[in-house]
Amino acid sequence: MQILEPQQFASWNEPIEMLYACHSKVKRFCHQLSILPGYLEKNGVTQAVLNDVKIILQYFNQAAPLHHDDEEKDFFPALIRKLPEIQSQVEELERQHIDLHENWRLLSAQLEALITQESISVDPALIQRFVLGYDKHILIEEPLFELGKQHLTEAELNSIGQVMSNRRHP
Repeated sequence: MQILEPQQFASWNEPIEMLYACHSKVKRFCHQLSILPGYLEKNGVTQAVLNDVKIILQYFNQAAPLHHDDEEKDFFPALIRKLPEIQSQVEELERQHIDLHENWRLLSAQLEALITQESISVDPALIQRFVLGYDKHILIEEPLFELGKQHLTEAELNSIGQVMSNRRHP
């Protein structure tokens, strides 16, 4: 039985909780990716693997870029207006977004090859680089979410949440 975390019930009225919910999914998918090479070696490409890989591909191809847009276009600028001293942290996070996207581009090609049965394995080092990149990124980013809770007004958060929702449902 899966234990549901509170942020999994977040709504667009709570944009910071939505950002946390995305991170929860990233962590879960990264865990699945980290065990994938060993599973493939032992069991081969099963229907369960194909199902999970399709979900992971969909998330990182669609939701993750939107999440990064939420941060870069809306959340970070609003927070910097209140706390200009976080500018260097935000710049580092935005650089990491570029690296995360590049790591994903490489990894997703290998995952697509599993789906199309062009390959029966994935590069464990590439998965490790992808997972560690997200681990490092989340450690820097989530404290900024907490600052957002402390310093952004309800009106600012509502505005951010509305833009985030509109980004997904134009």
